[in-house]
Amino acid sequence: MLTLPRYVLITPARDEAQFIDLTLKSVVAQTSRPMKWVIVSDGSTDDTDEIVSRYASDHPWIELVKLPERRERHFAGKVEAFNAGYARVRELEFDAMGSLDADLSFDQEYFSFLLGNLANDSTLGLIGTPFNDMGRDVYDYRFVSIEHVSGACQLFRRECFEQIGGYVPLKGGGVDQVAVLSARMKGWKTRTFTEKTCLHHRAMGAAQHGALKAKYNLGVKDYALGGHPLWEGFRTIYQMTKRPFIVGGLALCVGYTREALLGSRRVPIEMVAFRQREQLQRLRNFLPRVFAKDKEIPTAPSLGTQAKR
Repeated sequence: MLTLPRYVLITPARDEAQFIDLTLKSVVAQTSRPMKWVIVSDGSTDDTDEIVSRYASDHPWIELVKLPERRERHFAGKVEAFNAGYARVRELEFDAMGSLDADLSFDQEYFSFLLGNLANDSTLGLIGTPFNDMGRDVYDYRFVSIEHVSGACQLFRRECFEQIGGYVPLKGGGVDQVAVLSARMKGWKTRTFTEKTCLHHRAMGAAQHGALKAKYNLGVKDYALGGHPLWEGFRTIYQMTKRPFIVGGLALCVGYTREALLGSRRVPIEMVAFRQREQLQRLRNFLPRVFAKDKEIPTAPSLGTQAKR
């Protein structure tokens, strides 16, 4: 029988009263519970602390850590909250560590599934699953590599997490992407397992921005984290097919282009080169398949020779 790795969870939470009860219920119901789950209330002013405290009183392996309120809401602050939680588990003997958002829900076998995959392949350093964002479709894995692991829930092998030096505090975001890239640059495999999903109850970007602003910020982040211009061109076209149609892709392009003109990089040049090589390789692998598939589609006789595919 497969022995599952021992694991801990850390959840930074700032004003998550609307959804954190769903996350708490999901973790408590797991068939493989964590040794410890530290929930760091990052200056919450709603009922987050009270909700977590109720669960902690019934489950001693749940710990609430309260940080003072801070004025700014940014991703570097989330890393600081995470580090406060990691300090509470650092001395424990665990094999894997999960960073878990406070607005997710998932089935009772979720972590058993992830831990089983980690146990089966010693070269895996960081794994996760796709998420369903407010009932929308999950990522289209023709365009998003299964080597990318969403920041909503990232499960690290402890050795991998310590080798990359933990999360890098980037105010503008991309913390999860930098962790994934850093792991692969260190020789670890990263993987999203699509057999399961979790439900993300707050739409991406909704905490601070509307949908259009979120697309613009995504373009800003793409440039800052080393996205290749050719890759961004294809991503812009693809985003135009998603809500908000057309203008969402344009907002993404404007964000990327503006940062390119300003030259605003936030990651080391070697990481930029690594990421761009991967993106170009994925384009080389993907585009021939698209054109080959297109040629296989026959023109319907009833539509005439002017029919468009």
